[in-house]
Amino acid sequence: MTKLYSWNVNGARSVYRKGFVDWLEARRPDVLFLQEVRAEHAQVPGPMAHPPGYHVWWNPSKTKRGYAGTALYSRVEPLSVKFGTGVKKYDDEGRTIVAEYDEYWAVGCYFPNGGNDHGRVPFKLGFYAAFLRMCERLRKTKPVIFCGDVNTAHHPIDLARPKANENTTGFLPEERAWLDKFEAKGYVDAFRAFHPDEPEQYTWWSQRMRARDRNVGWRIDYFWVTREWMDHVEDCFHEPEVTGSDHCPIGLVVKG
Repeated sequence: MTKLYSWNVNGARSVYRKGFVDWLEARRPDVLFLQEVRAEHAQVPGPMAHPPGYHVWWNPSKTKRGYAGTALYSRVEPLSVKFGTGVKKYDDEGRTIVAEYDEYWAVGCYFPNGGNDHGRVPFKLGFYAAFLRMCERLRKTKPVIFCGDVNTAHHPIDLARPKANENTTGFLPEERAWLDKFEAKGYVDAFRAFHPDEPEQYTWWSQRMRARDRNVGWRIDYFWVTREWMDHVEDCFHEPEVTGSDHCPIGLVVKG
């Protein structure tokens, strides 16, 4: 089996201090994508920057320091690694890493937040479009697995307070419609494929009002798999007990 993980760490240096290396050594993922690293590779402590047994790639934001950024840890060196969707204004924020393996493309993504005032919603929707175009280009040669913080809860079951958040970015109709488009193109939300009706399954919790203790959360972190590859997927799961970030790690198990 191959284990892929995704985790929005809400700051690489912060999650390092909260036990990231112990978690990595305990889980030993074959492929791990991180989001919101908020640091350059040289700024990360050595045990996290160069863990034994891993090839590591870092894609920090070029627009401002301490913002966004993604990373990839892989036990097997990919055939190729590239950064970005091909659209500079999105790629300068370090939001996408693409790794090619023998049988599939693995993509780690950190979708923009629309902002409390919705000011970045157009930017976010543009990113959705660029990201889908990129995935469709990749899919012409191999199946695609993409994962990360998509910053949108798809259905009412995917957040604790759907009615209260109908006008909140992350649950706006136009944001959710893009996840409908991914489904229509043949991408499968792997967690829901294995846990179709399970409520209260969240991956992010506000740091206010003890939201995590009360499990008042959102499911905004995903693995999406092209439909033609789903028969290779064994499971998709969350690790809400891991508390190094306001997001929890999520995992995908595939055959081989």
